[in-house]
Amino acid sequence: MDTEQLFNQERGSGDNKPKKESPLISLERDLKLFNESIKEVAIEIMVEGLSATPIFVAHQHEIALGEMILNRDELNTEWSIHASTIEEFVEKGIIKKELKERFLSTYKNPNDFMCLFVVVPEGANFVYYPYVTG
Repeated sequence: MDTEQLFNQERGSGDNKPKKESPLISLERDLKLFNESIKEVAIEIMVEGLSATPIFVAHQHEIALGEMILNRDELNTEWSIHASTIEEFVEKGIIKKELKERFLSTYKNPNDFMCLFVVVPEGANFVYYPYVTG
C-alpha cells in the first residue's frame, strides 16, 4: 500500500465518496416499519398451527424461500420479507435435521422476538429482533 492510499483512508479519503452504510442499518429502519405486520403474520402462523417456529427471511434480491409478505418494490423500502417456518428450513436443508434441536434450543420467544434469516451478498445469518411495543 502506498502512503497516499494510507492517508486517504485515515483522513476520510480524498475522493469524497460517502462511506457505504451497513445493510443492517437499513434493515433496522425497515423492521421498525414492518414491526406490526411481521408480528401479525407470526401470530397467524402459530395460531393456525402451521408452525410454532416462524422464521422471516429478509432480503434485497429474489429468493425462493417462504412466502412474500412485504415487497420492497411495492412498499418503497430497501428490504423484502418472506414468511417461513423451521419446517421449511429443514426440508430445504438450510437447517440440517441433526441440528434442528440445537436451533430450537436457541430460538427466542416468538411473541417477543422476530426470528430473521438475513440474506446479504456476503452470506446469510439468523438474527433476533425484538418487537417494538407501545
